Amino acid sequence: MANSQRSSSLIDPRNGFCTLNSTFYSKRKPLALPSNESLDITTFISSQTHRGKTAFIDAATDHRISFSDLWRAVDHVADCLLHDVGIRRGDVVLVLSPNTISIPIVCLSVMSLGAVLTTANPLNTASEILRQIADSNPKLAFTTPELAPKIASSGISIVLERVEDTLRAPRGLKVVGNLTEMMKKEPSGQAVRNQVHKDDTAMLLYSSGTTGRSKGVNSSHGNLIAHVARYIAEPFEQPQQTFICTVPLFHTFGLLNFVLATLALGTTVVILPRFDLGEMMAAVEKYRATTLILVPPVLVTMINKADQIMKKYDVSFLRTVRCGGAPLSKEVTQGFMKKYPTVDVYQGYALTESNGAGASVESVEESRRYGAVGLLSCGVEARIVDPNTGQVMGLNLTGELWLKGPSIAKGYFRNEEEIITSEGWLKTGDLCYIDNDGFLFIVDRLKELIKYKGYQVPPAELEALLLNHPDILDAAVIPFPDKEAGQFPMAYVARKPESNLCEKKVIDFISKQVAPYKKIRKVAFIDSIPKTPSGKTLRKDLIKFAISKI
Repeated sequence: MANSQRSSSLIDPRNGFCTLNSTFYSKRKPLALPSNESLDITTFISSQTHRGKTAFIDAATDHRISFSDLWRAVDHVADCLLHDVGIRRGDVVLVLSPNTISIPIVCLSVMSLGAVLTTANPLNTASEILRQIADSNPKLAFTTPELAPKIASSGISIVLERVEDTLRAPRGLKVVGNLTEMMKKEPSGQAVRNQVHKDDTAMLLYSSGTTGRSKGVNSSHGNLIAHVARYIAEPFEQPQQTFICTVPLFHTFGLLNFVLATLALGTTVVILPRFDLGEMMAAVEKYRATTLILVPPVLVTMINKADQIMKKYDVSFLRTVRCGGAPLSKEVTQGFMKKYPTVDVYQGYALTESNGAGASVESVEESRRYGAVGLLSCGVEARIVDPNTGQVMGLNLTGELWLKGPSIAKGYFRNEEEIITSEGWLKTGDLCYIDNDGFLFIVDRLKELIKYKGYQVPPAELEALLLNHPDILDAAVIPFPDKEAGQFPMAYVARKPESNLCEKKVIDFISKQVAPYKKIRKVAFIDSIPKTPSGKTLRKDLIKFAISKI
């Protein structure tokens, strides 16, 4: 139903639910968006005023770049891309690199020209990356000598980071420049760049989507501007914060937070080349970090190793941990707060397709609503829809979450899957409900429900119970095929060291807490649960492994 059918008098201020159109509206501050239609995300961020001095610090080398030097470098690189390399509006540029402080410069330069940024996971195989290249057809790639062989057969033009990288690069590569020299080269002062419109595609990030294999998500400059505008509308309590970036910058979680949002607010970001618990905590101490943005597996590790961490590192400046990528259980949240009583834990929910929009926890009071991922983001509308009937539902009823707002992506590249309705609603594929106070709760993935004799069993519910067991570090529940029942719940369990936990004890532990149809009927022990960089369990991999053992 269109916004014109919204009536503020019919919206419950307690939870944001409108009885007229069965839509939930955000209780946050209104989202103010610029009226200029010819505005790119880089210009929007650079126009924000703040008192920040240091933009990024490389934790490995202690190299720092100020905000003024960063924007100068962005201009220089953009000019080189335009006049020396021939990058134009609409061209796709690939970034294939581990975390470095050069990535924000590259990303912002590319998008300032109206070119389209796409990224790839450095851990992906050559065939996986080449498949993405074939789909997105990039004109240029920024990469390293170590990763360049993965894309050599594509024949794509390459820019390396340093002059000396050219000497180490494999033969046969089409190297057209290096970033260090681009950053130093003075602008040519030639013709004005093509005008960029807010509806133009800015990013083409690849996601597994709501179903199936990886596909490109088309996000416009307007989508990304709306994402940054949310942070401006709801700024951090402490403006001059220092963040530690451990999440990969090729992922939407890292890009939206550390290339875009924090830059607009003037905060300092310390970038680690990869996640290592010791290196992260050493950086927290050295740079007096105030905020960590983590995925749930890292939070669990910090709980399990809290005693060693507190003895070895000074974490007294740390005030906030923000967690996303997967829901946090009440047990994990309380466990962390018990070990780190001076640190607040805030979590959030979003998808690649929503560009950071969804829900978040923004205060200590809100964080006490355990199990919730927060209140709807400002500017966001939500519906809970029965996946079987399509009926729009109300408070405390579980259904598929649909989201709408200015940051929702334009759709998938090449329209491979229709997940956005004609009215602009994003079908998230997540089973959720919204309570009487407007808090959003994630129940499970719609496609991951286990069908046991006609009953629907949410794996996340059983996983939360398993994590309560004192001998279990981590767990994942998958559907296991059965001739009689169709499927039944099977658990993969990572035990704590020296634990003698057995299958029967795990089954009995769950059986006492759930209805008979939800019982776990098979258990396998594993060293660690496979997960994506953002912390989501790779159930598909576990399902394939389990079936291969039949």
